[in-house]
Amino acid sequence: MIRTIIFFHMAPAERWMTWPAHEPYVPAEFAADGFVHCTSGEALMARVANTLYRDTPGDFVLLVIDVDALTAPVRREAPASADLAPLFPHIYGPINREAIIEVRRIQRAADGVFLL
Repeated sequence: MIRTIIFFHMAPAERWMTWPAHEPYVPAEFAADGFVHCTSGEALMARVANTLYRDTPGDFVLLVIDVDALTAPVRREAPASADLAPLFPHIYGPINREAIIEVRRIQRAADGVFLL
């Protein structure tokens, strides 16, 4: 049995929902960072979200990405913050729509905690 490798990318719900459906998705931070930030698991995504975005208001979605379907190159790199230890997958280009296999709305607690 072949196992699909997936990455997770958290996006502001409004940006995702207003992005043209026929275009590859590009996060707002892409121009400054040069890549798309991802994680290799939901537990790690929850940790990152709660460490970096807990105080950021608004709704978010979780893009579930099939790594084998990506058209942009991927590199695993160390994070800028020592608080987040593992290597993180970075996508060096837009996320082509065919690679997004699921979009989940992320629930949050009243205090802003992300519930993944």
